[in-house]
Parts: sequence; C-alpha cells; structure tokens
Amino acid sequence: MAEAADFQGTSASPARRWLRRTGAVLAAAPLLAGLLQLPGASPAQAASSDSVAVALDSLTPSAPTDGDTLTVSGTVTNNGKQTVTGAHVDLRVGPMLNTRSAIDAIAQHSDDPQGGTGSEVGGKYVEKFAKLSPGVAQHFSISVPVDKLDLGGDGVYAFGVSASGQTASQPWDQMLGIQRTFLPWQPSDADTKTKTTFLWPLISTVHMTAKTGAGEHQTPVFLDDDLAKELAPGGRLAQMVSLGKDLDVTWVIDPDLLASVDAMATGNYRLPGDNGTTTPGPRDHQAVAKQWLASLQKAVAGKEVVALPFADPDLASLAHNGTSVAGSLSHLKDATDVAATTVKTVLQVTPSTDFAWPVNGAVDPSIMKVATSAGADRVIARSDSLQETAGLPYTPSAARPVGGGTTAVVADARLSTAFEDDLSKADSATRAVQQFLAQSLEVNAQTDKQRSIVVAPQRMPSASQAQAMATALKALQGGTWDQSQDLAAAAKDKPDPNATTRIPSTSSYPSSLRRQEMPGAAFGQIARTQEKLDNFQVILADQSRVVTPFGRAINREMSTSWRGRSGAADGFRGGVEAWLDELTDEVKLIDKSETKLSGRSATIPVTVQNNLVQPVGHLVLRLTSTMPTRLKIGGKAYSEQRVEVSGGHSQSVKFTTSANANGRVGLIAQLYTEDGQEYGDPVSFDVKVTEVTPTVMLVIGGGVLLLVLAGFRMYTQRKRAAARQADEDGPGGAGEDTDEPGNPDAPADRLPEEPEESGPASGAGDPEQPSDPAPDTAPENADPSGTGERVDR
Repeated sequence: MAEAADFQGTSASPARRWLRRTGAVLAAAPLLAGLLQLPGASPAQAASSDSVAVALDSLTPSAPTDGDTLTVSGTVTNNGKQTVTGAHVDLRVGPMLNTRSAIDAIAQHSDDPQGGTGSEVGGKYVEKFAKLSPGVAQHFSISVPVDKLDLGGDGVYAFGVSASGQTASQPWDQMLGIQRTFLPWQPSDADTKTKTTFLWPLISTVHMTAKTGAGEHQTPVFLDDDLAKELAPGGRLAQMVSLGKDLDVTWVIDPDLLASVDAMATGNYRLPGDNGTTTPGPRDHQAVAKQWLASLQKAVAGKEVVALPFADPDLASLAHNGTSVAGSLSHLKDATDVAATTVKTVLQVTPSTDFAWPVNGAVDPSIMKVATSAGADRVIARSDSLQETAGLPYTPSAARPVGGGTTAVVADARLSTAFEDDLSKADSATRAVQQFLAQSLEVNAQTDKQRSIVVAPQRMPSASQAQAMATALKALQGGTWDQSQDLAAAAKDKPDPNATTRIPSTSSYPSSLRRQEMPGAAFGQIARTQEKLDNFQVILADQSRVVTPFGRAINREMSTSWRGRSGAADGFRGGVEAWLDELTDEVKLIDKSETKLSGRSATIPVTVQNNLVQPVGHLVLRLTSTMPTRLKIGGKAYSEQRVEVSGGHSQSVKFTTSANANGRVGLIAQLYTEDGQEYGDPVSFDVKVTEVTPTVMLVIGGGVLLLVLAGFRMYTQRKRAAARQADEDGPGGAGEDTDEPGNPDAPADRLPEEPEESGPASGAGDPEQPSDPAPDTAPENADPSGTGERVDR
C-alpha cells in the first residue's frame, strides 16, 4: 500500500505538524540508510555484530504519557568467547517514524548493530556491569522519566536498548549488541480517534467423534483428552476466557467447541481404550468444563458474539474443491443453521451468524460465492488479499461493498498478524506488543478522517500469544488515540469511496494456502457417507439418535482446523464412515443354509435381525426365485413383505412357495427401504425340491385307510364284549339301585355303584379284566322287578 511521507499530527497547527514530520523524515534517513547498507559492513563490524545479545523482556508503560516513568528490563548475554569488561546498558531514542513501512523496516532488523542506533539517553539512566562472562546472562532494569527522553511531537519513535564494552582483542569501548523496539507517544487525546474492532476467537480443533456409547444414553466418544488440557487453569482456552473478559472485543466462537465442552461438563463422555473399547472420561474434568463454561457465560454477557458455522468449515476448500461434488454446499447450510441454536443453548446469548471468515481472510470470487451461500452477507477478508490499488496514502475503513448485497469487512494485515510468532519468551512478546501499538498509532496519524479498523488475529492463538494480545489491547483501549467498536458497527460504517472493492482473481489465491486445502476426494467421501446416512435413517423409529451425531460429524469433517493435518483428517473421515457402516450392519438378514422342500407347496422363513437399541421399520423384505418356472414365491417370481423389528430382537418372515418340478433352485433375500433403495447385503440360499408322485400318494392313502378300519373294528369288538358281560351278570349281580340309569328321576351326573366286596354277587359272571374299557351303559338288574318298575334291556 502506498503511504504518504507527510502526515498531520494531532496536537499542533497543520504547518508545525508538517515541519515536524518533515524533520522526522530527515532524521530517520541515516537510520534507514544504515539498514540498507548492511551488506557493506566492514569485517570488524561483522565480527562483533552478535557478541552480546540483548533481550527486552519488559517495557512499561507500553504507551507512556506525560509524567510517566518508563521502566525497561531484560537481560544481556555474552555470546562471544572473550569476557566483556566495562560493560554498560544504555537506552537509545531514535527518530520519529512517520510511515508504516518504516516501522516494518525497524522490526525486520531489530537486533542488528549496524543500523541506526539513535541517541543515548545517558546520564544516570545506565546500568553498568564489571564484566560479562561468556555464556552468562545478566539482568538489567532501567527506569527513566519520560520527560528525560526528549521526545518531540506525537508519533512513533524508534527505541532501543544497547550493550557496550570492550574485550581483550578490541580494548576500546564499542557497542556489542542492541535490541530495537518502538515507543508510541500520544500524551493527550487525539483530535480524531480510530475505531478499532478486535476479534477474540474461541476456536479449537475437532474433539468429538460420531460414536456414542452403547445403550439408551447417547454418551459421546472423544478423539482424545486434549480438550481438558486447554480448559484447565493455564490452558490455552482458559487463558482466552480469563483475559478476554476484561477487554472490549468481539467474541468469535465455533459452536462445536461449546458442544464439546458441554458434553464434557455432563461427565458422561468416553475416551478411546484398547482393542476398540472405550473408557469413561476422568470425573475431575467435568468440574473443569463446568467452570470454563460458567466463566465464559460471564465473560460474553453484554458483549457482541459472532457464531461461525458449526465446526468452522473450510470455505476456501469448499469453494475450490467441493462445489463440484453434489450436496457439499448443503452441509455448510446445515452448519450455519445449527450454529445459533448451539450458542444460545449453551451460553444463553443470541449470536450473530451474518459473518463468514475464510482462512487468513484470503478471498477470491469462488470463496465469496460459497461464503454467502448459507446466508452470511458479510465476509471477513484481509488487506493482504483485498489489496488497495488506488494508491491511497492512508489505511481506509474496513467496510467495502463488493456487490450483490455483500460487504467485505477487510481486516488490517499488519495488525492482524502482529502476534503470530512464537511469543513464549518475554522478549518476543514485548516487541510484538510495541510493534502493534506503533502500527495502530501510525494508522491514526495518517489522516484527520476517522476510520474503522478491524483486527482479525490467528484462529487459535497459543496461551502466550493470547497474553501478548491482551497486553496490547489493554494499552490500546486505555490509550489516547483509539476507541473500541463492535464488528457489526464496523461493517455498517460508511465505506471509503476510494477504497478498492475488486475481489482478487482465483489465480491470485496464495499457493501456500491452497496446498493445505481439503482435496476433492475428501468431499467425495463426505458425500458417500451422507448417502449412507440418508439410506439408514429412514428405517429408524428415532432418527435423531443417528442423524444428529453423524450430521455434526460430517460438519467436523470439513473443519478449517484440519489444515496442515491431512493424515488426521483422512483418519477422522474414515472413522465416521466405518462407524456408520457398523451401525447399518446391525440390521441385517441372517444367513440361511440349503432348504429341502417335499411336495408342491411349502413355507420358507427368512429372519431379519435388529441389534440396535431402537426399533426399525419402513423396510421391505423381498424374496426372489432365480428360476420362477421351477419355483414361485407367492405365485410370482418374487414376493415382498413389510418388516418391523423391535430393538435387540429378530423376526422371521414367512413366504409361501409352490414348486413345479424337482431340482435345486436359488433364492435371493434382500431388504429394501420403502423408497426402493437396497439396504444391506443380500442373502442367497438354495432350495432342493423333491416332487411326491401320485402312486406314492395312493400307497400312503391306502395305509391310512387300513389304520382307520382296524381301529373301528377294535372299537366294535370291545363294545360287544361289554354287552355280553352285562347279560351274563344277571339281575342280582350288582345289587339294587334306586337311581338306575333307566329311572327318569335319577340324577344325570351319578355313576353306577360298584358291587360290594363282602362276597360274590348272585348271578355274577366272569370277572372284568383290568384292560377292558368301561361299559358304555350301566349293568342291568337281574332281580324280579317290583310293581310298576321298568327294566331296560
């Protein structure tokens, strides 16, 4: 971006500000010339260029004002082989820097002694050491009132800490090392303040799988226990929440992170174990997750919250490699629809879902089209992608209307990338903070026109990076040249008519980012998994038990967090598909062996097994004959029956068959969904038909007839024998009985009385055989009948 060499200040007349800026440019010329003349340094200078390393661990306050005392501390380390004697550490103030490019140049050569060094503050603001032994670090701390620095007008000054001394081979005082940084100087409120929006991202990698524990309760299974480490005190996500709660920032949240932490907070999550098993997650992690969610709820209360689509889908990968695969864009729509619900459920706040955020803010026409396809009408881009082409001498406001009702919100690249280095050491963190503040102040000094600037840092800052960001923001928000603003307000601000609105071509998309994208084959696998899920869910009584976990897992397969981890991404996608295949196979046909049929018709059972915990239905079982001329199913080549099976049960479905000839016939059983899609693997088995001839049927029928006739003959013979026995017994054989069967007044349920055992009855015949059946009629009385008495014979 072109930048003007002269800018208006904020605390003096325009003429005086112009003169001061011009003088600063002239004063900075030797510094920049020194930086450009590095290749021509003398051998002696090169030999001592890094003999003493200076680390600037702390500079407070980061942006001093009138009356402040500046305290600078750090270490000096002798990296040479000779002891340094007469060593001393000095503070140096360089010229005022009036362009952003000049700040970049100083930052790139911050520890090079051959560049401009500025003037020593001198006096008592020096720390001395008797000697610096090789390899030994020495701590220093120097405090100086700001008014002793002789700072001029408002602006950014080069500021350095140098170490000097002498060695045995070079016994004269010389500068042996330096560390440069920046000193923003804006002691009073600026006439016009920049409105700055800082995005505070809460995003993590994918942690949850598609798996859930067995049984009625859907206990989620995590990939690992790394999320607990991020949530624990001192962890990355714990730092992001504890630091962000005191800052005026826009929270940008991946709903998948909230869903994962919420699952952990219930205490019912599981981790992978040995041999494909799972184990319960540690109980103490439940308390960690609950505490983190409670802290986050307090932190975002009353703040702007932007929800990304669920699992933060990789918009660039989708645009470049996924749109050719049918159904890929629908996953982005699903991820957007579920985002607001998830955030509102977990955090009790209503987020904005109007923003899309491609990786590093890099855009092209295809990315813009995909980003807005799910309903977002504002795309967070970055100025190193949407570069200015009109030669503006200042940084324009973030909002850019790019057509079709879409607004590109262009984040400032320098400010957004200020904290991407390794900031685990205090020295690097301090320099990052000072450079960020210097760039911010320089942006404000470019013009008297108020502008809206957006800062979009890396998606997943480390704990040390988050700490540096928070330090810079506290200084910025407590400073005199900036005011905070929400992202929605920045997007609505009046755009600069001179700012570019041309989206760069697809060919200009960075090759380094393109190499990290998901390949087209990955989207093909996602589509295949979705097709299997569609086929599976239609048979379920409770579809949500499968659709929800697998739908979210498919969203996670498209996550931006897989960039640079292609192997892990492949493994995750494969695991999701394999788990779905395993569940689908829980509903299947049981294999059958060869069946034998004797006769022209028979019933063949086919068994459907359901090992799921829920019932299945909407299935059709079709049994097909491969030779319908020999064997028909229900009178046709095939027959179908609807199937419903309870959870954990099996059901046999019976088909009626009819044979026309002997021989072996192949049958095929196949399950179908109601819409005609095949479900599961078919089961094939053979049926051996043996026809029964008419001669055999006559023989069998004759044998049955003979058995019937023999039985009838035996029955009649026994009945006649019983009647003869009764005649031979005579009238006194059984004694008198007033309740004879022939007496119409006798009870109908009484049986004849047995003869008395005191002696043989008169007229008794042959004794009964135990094997004889009871007579069908009562024995007759042989005594002479009385008056009026009937005798039945």
